Amino acid sequence: MKIDPFTDLMEEARIEAYDYFDQNIRKLPRGANGKIKIVGAAVDDNDVDAFRHAYVSGVFTQKFGEKTANFFGLLNEFDLFGKVSQSNSPGSTNMDLWNNRVGRKYGTRTRGRKTLLKLIHQALKRGELIIDPKDSRKFSGVKIVPKRIAKPIIALEKSKTGRNETYFDLLNKIVLTREEFIALIRAGEYRGYSVKLIRGIETPVSKRDGRRINNIG
Repeated sequence: MKIDPFTDLMEEARIEAYDYFDQNIRKLPRGANGKIKIVGAAVDDNDVDAFRHAYVSGVFTQKFGEKTANFFGLLNEFDLFGKVSQSNSPGSTNMDLWNNRVGRKYGTRTRGRKTLLKLIHQALKRGELIIDPKDSRKFSGVKIVPKRIAKPIIALEKSKTGRNETYFDLLNKIVLTREEFIALIRAGEYRGYSVKLIRGIETPVSKRDGRRINNIG
């Protein structure tokens, strides 16, 4: 089915980031309704922006794993053809990707969001985050989603034993159960994948091609 399983989590994490920042770092501007303003210069290309990006990326890492969090950080900055979002300057994009990576690092270190907020706060205090697009530090990781994603599937949820159970197709934006994915592989819909019997259970696997970015997380 067509679905966007990430928007609600992203908005939830953004609000948590703003609330924490307002209560523990410095007060943020509020509108006539008393709610924190979450758009405009007050929250863009500055310490608020950096904190938000790092925290949201950390939350995604906690929920879906580092690889999936990285993909969606990239997709938030670029479309599927690797074109930079027109709303971002190169400096802003570099800043966002840098801070996303910091967030993923701390997301792997804790399961709790309250602890994650504190870790991101500490990173901000230490100067680990980029808070100005003119910062000379450059993000050196993967900067764009590949022009063609030969293997567009990423794992969303795992069983208690660590087996992938739910998948997401980045191109078609659909969620697939393991059984649905297997059926589509056998129907020839996903040629970059095959099905193997692992510990007595049929399991989708990525065909080897030497490209780590194409592997199922």
